[in-house]
Amino acid sequence: MLLLTSAPHAYSASEQKEPAVRAARAEPDTASQAQARAILMKMAEFLGGTPNFRVGVRSGYDAVQPSGQKIEFGEYRTVTLSRPDRLRIESERSDGAKTLVVLTGKEIALVDFSSKVYATAPQPGTLDESIVYFVRDLGMRLPLAALLLNRLPAELQDRVRSVNYVEKTSIYGTASHHLAARTDTVDLQVWVADGDKPLPQRIVLTYKKAAGQPQFWAQFIDWNLAPQIDNATFSVQIPDGLQKVAFAAQLPRAAPAAAKPSAKKGGK
Repeated sequence: MLLLTSAPHAYSASEQKEPAVRAARAEPDTASQAQARAILMKMAEFLGGTPNFRVGVRSGYDAVQPSGQKIEFGEYRTVTLSRPDRLRIESERSDGAKTLVVLTGKEIALVDFSSKVYATAPQPGTLDESIVYFVRDLGMRLPLAALLLNRLPAELQDRVRSVNYVEKTSIYGTASHHLAARTDTVDLQVWVADGDKPLPQRIVLTYKKAAGQPQFWAQFIDWNLAPQIDNATFSVQIPDGLQKVAFAAQLPRAAPAAAKPSAKKGGK
């Protein structure tokens, strides 16, 4: 999965060395680029080090049709996070379908209210470990998952090849720095609030290597760095009538059928 749309995968030792090699060959940053990178990293360090927060996220994404036409779909999510190991995400898609994801500290629960099913799995550890497990091992979708990681600064440092400063502007009434960054697979625009709380206000991702170069955008609404949370915030009440199912990745794979001998003598 691509940068910020989901949690990163595990890297081999050779892959871990790749960013350093590329960095050595890259041209030195200009003063403007150095400023832009510093703002991006300040955002990552602030967000990755924030112990608790709640934020609304309104997002949209392109679905490229066989004709090449792009159709946009949307979603609204409320994200509540409490480090080191708890998370709650309430989502409603543009078609009205509602889902709930909760990391309780001991268990991962996903509830699909529209399909009337739910699934659970043991939580493997901290938020970083659990988010990677949820996306990579359970194969579930979690937009902008990297923004929830404590190691967000390291992820951006490894993946972002260049950052340019576009302008200082106001977005949704907040004075912000507009940055344009590039990774190997994604062009990223991010608007970062000016001041001592450098929180992302808006993000636009362009998947430049995908057919039609579809985009994903997200607007962050009402950041709250001291939300009222308790144990009930990260508990799950399963409504009556929902059926428990397994995550698809947990289902045993059928063994391939053995080849049958040919009817002819000596057949294999």
